Amino acid sequence: MTPSALSALVRRVPLVATLVCVSEATSGDALGPEDQKIITLARSTRARAAAPEGAAVRDETGRTYTAATVALPSLRLSALRLAVAMAVSSGAERLEAAALVSDSAPDAGDLAAVRDIGPDAPVFHAAPDGTLRATLAP
Repeated sequence: MTPSALSALVRRVPLVATLVCVSEATSGDALGPEDQKIITLARSTRARAAAPEGAAVRDETGRTYTAATVALPSLRLSALRLAVAMAVSSGAERLEAAALVSDSAPDAGDLAAVRDIGPDAPVFHAAPDGTLRATLAP
């Protein structure tokens, strides 16, 4: 995500005005193994479901939850919101990190869902090939 795209996102939705881009496109080598793991899980979930987005979140105990976009006639859920919902419904009290794999920029509402339960959790935005586009931190 370019700095100008992030600025536009922050201007549109004041709720995420505290998010700052702490890294731009990298190979992902700087990530720890647990952070790289949730990106890999999000990529494989996206590929398995042939969905436009894949996401994974890690809770305070290290458990991971993955999801893909749901697009039914009567139900639409983004991958990141669904992964957060799965964590909460399984008893997670806090998120340590989240990953979103998509071609498009993260949605402000998706980021807000992560912040509801993980106010300090970084959100790794990766391209479908796994290239880290940005790390969004509170």
